[in-house]
Amino acid sequence: MSRRFGGSGGHIDGPGGGGDGAVMMGFLDSRARATTFLPDSNAAWRQLAIGLALATFGSAGMWSVVVALPAVQAEFGGTRGGAALPFAMAMLGFGLGNVVLGRITDRIGIGAAVLIGILTMSAGYVLAGLSSALWQFTLIHILVGLGSSATFGPLMAEVSRWFGRRRALAISITSSGNYLAGAIWPPLFERGIALYGWRWTHIAFGILSLIAMSALYIMLSRRRVDEHAIAARVIAGPRVDLRMSANMLTLILSIAGIACCVAMAMPQVHIVALCGDLGYGAARGAEMLALMLGSGIIARIASGFLADRLGGLTVLLIGSLGQGLALSFYLMADGLASLYAVSALFGLMQGGIVPCYAMIVRETLPAREAATRTGIIIFATVIGMAFGGWMSGVIFDMTGSYGAAFIHGIGWNLLNGAVVLFLVLRARPKLQLA
Repeated sequence: MSRRFGGSGGHIDGPGGGGDGAVMMGFLDSRARATTFLPDSNAAWRQLAIGLALATFGSAGMWSVVVALPAVQAEFGGTRGGAALPFAMAMLGFGLGNVVLGRITDRIGIGAAVLIGILTMSAGYVLAGLSSALWQFTLIHILVGLGSSATFGPLMAEVSRWFGRRRALAISITSSGNYLAGAIWPPLFERGIALYGWRWTHIAFGILSLIAMSALYIMLSRRRVDEHAIAARVIAGPRVDLRMSANMLTLILSIAGIACCVAMAMPQVHIVALCGDLGYGAARGAEMLALMLGSGIIARIASGFLADRLGGLTVLLIGSLGQGLALSFYLMADGLASLYAVSALFGLMQGGIVPCYAMIVRETLPAREAATRTGIIIFATVIGMAFGGWMSGVIFDMTGSYGAAFIHGIGWNLLNGAVVLFLVLRARPKLQLA
């Protein structure tokens, strides 16, 4: 019996053999009742829709803490940098989860990773609502981030196995769940916090996510990709040769990921607080965050179309240049209308960046390493997000404004562009699929 649903790896236990995997995962695996689907088929797209819905719920953990930041700071006190630490811990948990759950996905299957994510994230939200001190609220967000990670890197790697001709588009659609969550949940969390307080809002979402994500998990586990069709169509192999080892490529992409996300974190983490400082209120900031991430959905899907034609590296370079340009516009924006406009532009410019790393992994490395390698690189990106979000708060505390924080982000963005350009210049088409 297979150890996974909808995955690759193709490990089949013979009669009387490999029972340890069947015993350990038997309660998770629905293969005995599942039907198979072909890569790129209508059924694959239906599976993708379920995965997108799952990612939209799971990724709420990355954005709720941004909206709750002012209310949590008001109740517990402390500096802006201290209040930003829960976001940093959520990013730490998210990064660790992408590595650990990515490894579980490659070895056991996406089903185990998703189930762990559902239980961990739901428990984290309930415990966050019950926390009685800022340090408790901060540490608990490691659980929230860990749970959220199951529906990002591991799920993108899994979806990449369901598609060949439209692989990059499928990856970008899956990753859009992260930004769709950012467009949907911040305004709802803001209203919930305003009406019922941040504690009850967190507890309620923990219960809601447990119910909704469990239902989606069951739907997703009913069908699995036809492993023989994947092998026959040879869609799992690398397409691009960067003339370096897998470990070296992972390291270089991780450096690029850290740099781009230090820059990315400034507007995403602090736009709500920035609007409060300028007198526009947290509600306007939540709307700008939703607009930013809603625009990012458009960018992510567009990046998938482009990457299927131009390749992930080229699209990543375009996104890096666009993000740096949009960050520079924030230095000139302080009016309400201009902040809305620049936030929308920032979302359009940077929205496709992070999924490009998963696309590059699938273009350059074997499928059997996809979830693990993607998880490592995603971990690097969230280190950048955590450091960038925290450092922006520290710079604000030191200077009394966010101007220097934006300049700090632009500097890191230049590093990202230089690294990506280096890879683009080294890239060669791979003549023989591996």
